[in-house]
Amino acid sequence: MNKKFRAYAGLILMTLIIGFSFLFVKMGQTCANSYDLLAHRFNAAFLAVLLLKAFGVIKIEKTGRKEWLKIVGVSLFYPVMCFGFQTVGLEYASTSQAGIILALLPILTLFAGALFLKEKTSVWQKAGIAVSVAGLIFLFASGSNQSEGTSVAGTVLLLLSVVSMVVYYMIGKKLMQSHDSMTLTSIMVFSGFIIFNVLAVGRHAFLGTLSDYFKPLAHVNFLISVVYLGVLSSVLTSFLSNYALIHISTTQISVFNNLIPLIAIAAGVLLLGEHVSAAQITGGTAVLTGVVLVVGIGYKQRKQ
Repeated sequence: MNKKFRAYAGLILMTLIIGFSFLFVKMGQTCANSYDLLAHRFNAAFLAVLLLKAFGVIKIEKTGRKEWLKIVGVSLFYPVMCFGFQTVGLEYASTSQAGIILALLPILTLFAGALFLKEKTSVWQKAGIAVSVAGLIFLFASGSNQSEGTSVAGTVLLLLSVVSMVVYYMIGKKLMQSHDSMTLTSIMVFSGFIIFNVLAVGRHAFLGTLSDYFKPLAHVNFLISVVYLGVLSSVLTSFLSNYALIHISTTQISVFNNLIPLIAIAAGVLLLGEHVSAAQITGGTAVLTGVVLVVGIGYKQRKQ
């Protein structure tokens, strides 16, 4: 099977998994705080990597100390900051709002490419960026006077999550091409496992509630949540993302990311019964319109 075909097939699967991941974050947050959810999410991810390695399903290449530290540095942006900001942000926002903010990913990727990689943008793409930013500003403004569905704190944290992913795309592309994708994923998962457990256990030690660290594990919904988020949405999606970065351009990957917001919004409305406010519809429409201008025009130009 062609490597590019496998990369595209993996991106489709990754899109579906991430689109529904917001739903499982919300499920997990009904049983635990965000810090414990993140810790147990990466406990499940780390355990999955160990089992796969033990049974010979995956192989992890030997990595020099210098390269290992580089991968750890990249992993601070993704998955650590990306998932960290996203999970805490979902305490203050709906999955629908998260989907709208995530739609900014290709916009910010294009902006970062123009700023740091000196990539050229067309007039229409600049217009798309302006429209999306206007939509985001409207979401910020409406967050101060709307109690349901829209939150300034949630918007800021979710935006920081998206920015973290953009930085990962910018600085990780070259690194991904010189290492095996499963090795990269394993080191990234290990970084998340250490950092989030230190945060969660340290927080409980400070509050004197160490026994509460294990309490969520008694809930079936929490276990389902951490298995989905840890094994599928952390290990599998990191592997698929790293594999895609090796064989496909970041711009093409961003096109697939446009489907994630739509899946997230649909999951929130249909499965969680979330209310989409007029402000979210207005701001979200502006954001998505900008994305269409940026990605649609950009794709047409690349094809020509």
